[in-house]
Amino acid sequence: MSDDMAGQDLPAGFEFRPYRGDEDHGAMAAVRLGCAERDRVDVHSVVEGLPTAAEIAEASAKSEEPAKNQILVMLDGSVVGYSTIRWWQERDDAWLYLHRGYLLPEHRGQGIGSAMLSWAEGRIRRIVEQHGTARTAVIGANAMASEKDATALLLAAGYRRVFSLVELELGDLRQLPEPDSELPAGTRTGPIGTSHYRAAWRTVVDSYGDTGFTQRWPFQDFVDNADSTCWRAAWIGQDMVGVALCSIRRHDRTVGEVEELSVRTDRQRLGIGRALLLDGLRSLREQGATTARLFTGTANPHRSYDLYESVGFRRQNEYVRYRKPLA
Repeated sequence: MSDDMAGQDLPAGFEFRPYRGDEDHGAMAAVRLGCAERDRVDVHSVVEGLPTAAEIAEASAKSEEPAKNQILVMLDGSVVGYSTIRWWQERDDAWLYLHRGYLLPEHRGQGIGSAMLSWAEGRIRRIVEQHGTARTAVIGANAMASEKDATALLLAAGYRRVFSLVELELGDLRQLPEPDSELPAGTRTGPIGTSHYRAAWRTVVDSYGDTGFTQRWPFQDFVDNADSTCWRAAWIGQDMVGVALCSIRRHDRTVGEVEELSVRTDRQRLGIGRALLLDGLRSLREQGATTARLFTGTANPHRSYDLYESVGFRRQNEYVRYRKPLA
């Protein structure tokens, strides 16, 4: 047994083993499916839905050292749960080390979840030591509001809620309201070309200037993941004052997502956000999407819920971030 799995107390018959790659993706997807009813998973969520084996494979490939930072819970040779770890630096320079665990409901209440949590925290402390980030590192975990078991486990282990996101759905893109006819004088909207990328990125990044717990977003990452087919921007003169970055879900092209809707602070409450949102939604519809999703912070000070609900979006699940000091 490796040091990363030593000392973890599991009930008799259960054991940890490292992630092995392609052979595990189907079983990991089956665990997620087995949790769906108990945890009231929104299967169409763009925050955290019900991933296929291919989507789990893709996420694993993007993670660092997945064989060390993903662990499976085994019973009689079958996968009954798993945990993952990933990390990033946030805007305030904190390093967030986030773990996420899934366990089939029939095996909960036996201490397995606590053992998974203990493994994740121990592994994170070793990673932090390797990275030399102890001064600014914090441990994080996610749980949907509907995941009562995971929420209770985290709170009992000393985690505290720091923020949450609410996901909204527009069920029928054929039912979009007509755009308002009036925009501020000199305002125009249109597609975002490659020459506009830096201005679009800056518009979004600046909109998070006063928002805590947000991940750094380097311009190169923006470029590397850009698909501007359904992106729209607003300009007043030569100045970009707002963007709607929309995209089609790669694994389900009937679902569109509003990834970002940002309007410069000094140009808000003028109808620009609504015009951009409707432009983006029409673009999604033209690309074959029949529904759309988005998510936004519950502490949003700009009353964006009012805007989203005015065009037909309705609230779905809430996704909560928890944190715990490293020490």
